[in-house]
Amino acid sequence: MLGIERRQRIVDKIKQDKKVYVSELSQLFKVTEETVRRDLEKLENENLLRRSYGGAILNEQQTGEDISFVKRSTINSESKEAIAQKAQGLINDGDTIMVDSSTTCLTLLHHLKERRNITIITNSIRLAYDFSASPFRIISTGGTLRANSMALTGTATCNALQRYYADVVLISCKGLDPKRGVMESNEEESAVKQVMLAQAKKSLLLVDQSKFDKTAFVQTCSLADIDTIVTNTAPEKTWQKALAQAQVELIC
Repeated sequence: MLGIERRQRIVDKIKQDKKVYVSELSQLFKVTEETVRRDLEKLENENLLRRSYGGAILNEQQTGEDISFVKRSTINSESKEAIAQKAQGLINDGDTIMVDSSTTCLTLLHHLKERRNITIITNSIRLAYDFSASPFRIISTGGTLRANSMALTGTATCNALQRYYADVVLISCKGLDPKRGVMESNEEESAVKQVMLAQAKKSLLLVDQSKFDKTAFVQTCSLADIDTIVTNTAPEKTWQKALAQAQVELIC
């Protein structure tokens, strides 16, 4: 088992049990206790847990939780609507757009129905279903379904994306950290977003104010890999300076 896979399972276990013990994890994964301690130290540095005597406890402030699509669709809906209204002007008639499985990007698409000759390439089965009767041309990637997020992932998904080139990629994320950049709660969807970013001329990151100064399980990309961030509220000046240094356009 790879280290990143082991740490993901540790995160899953601590979410369920609220506490883990070094000795139990050592036996479970058949690795030394020193290896487990290094794993816990790495996860603590990512704000996913807090180490305690003999183990670790859940960090209630972490954003590594892999929240279901249904639950995400009810969170910060007003903020997502505000972001969509700001971002719609960045999409033109005739654009080819790669879109991830986020609810914020889904909200934006409802504002684009009047655009002409829009092609959407997506790994979201919810998006494909909701817009099946829309004027959009929709290309679904195929792949392995993650039912929790209604997203298609895996090798087949990434291979399909690499066949296409897009004018714009629309993504969201679980957290934004000034040093670690754009972060996601699971490796599978993070890998899909990395391919989307590589295949598009322009990248738009749609995030509400709650995502700033938050970490998640895995890094998707650095701030410099994003062209434009659209958010609902202006972040602190330290963030504005960091984005300017990374040459990221900020719209809020």
